[in-house]
Amino acid sequence: MRIFFYLRTMVRRILSLLVLLLPMVLSAEGQTILYWGDSITDGGWGRSGGSMASAEERNHRDLNHLYGHSYMLLAASELESSHPEQGYRCHNRGISGYTLQDLTERWERDVEALRPDVVSILIGTNDVARYLQGDRSRPFDVAAWEAQYRALLQRTRQHNSEVKLMLCTPFVAAAGRLAASENFLEQNHLVAECSRAVRRLAREFDAVLVDFEWLFLQLQRRYSVEPSYWIWDGIHPTPAGHRRMADLWLKQFRKL
Repeated sequence: MRIFFYLRTMVRRILSLLVLLLPMVLSAEGQTILYWGDSITDGGWGRSGGSMASAEERNHRDLNHLYGHSYMLLAASELESSHPEQGYRCHNRGISGYTLQDLTERWERDVEALRPDVVSILIGTNDVARYLQGDRSRPFDVAAWEAQYRALLQRTRQHNSEVKLMLCTPFVAAAGRLAASENFLEQNHLVAECSRAVRRLAREFDAVLVDFEWLFLQLQRRYSVEPSYWIWDGIHPTPAGHRRMADLWLKQFRKL
């Protein structure tokens, strides 16, 4: 009988200890989330001043400016503040001006080095912009762009078969300097083609789709305000736009 009470007491003590240690265990094994993309994600993180400075050149010690001022800041701060026991580790690796090729070249330094559990990608706008500003003797090859994107995702999955992917659709709007450009209609069409490719890839890789293009189309239909209210120059969202992006990103993140 004494042995029974002794064992029961020991079990209770062990369970109590586990309850105390559980938050620390969760914190130690929290998810690492990588936000990858161009200037829309960048938001001047690490005191970049809006430049194309690489991640290695930026300030990683100043936590007041570590996340920048994009939807990434809003989404990451919500996760970290609402669920401190989860131990989320968020990294902004958006770089202003980046294209899909730039992400491919940065794979070892951003994906392999950080070993993220979740990779969120928003890319495509600069790919179209560079095409329109360069040699246009051939049409923009959406199929080749999609194939390169697929190869990047395959490489990421091969590195970690358990990685969760969140694919975000690129977007533009008839606002600011972009609306006044002579090739806006073509740019809008090509970005929409890239968005369709992202949707196909999301289905192919069983990834979570974050449809920012759809989001801004719905906002423009719902509210009687100029498109520049959400995307001030046709490319970069306003604070209101980033807030809506963060809300959608968090909603989709919960599906993981």
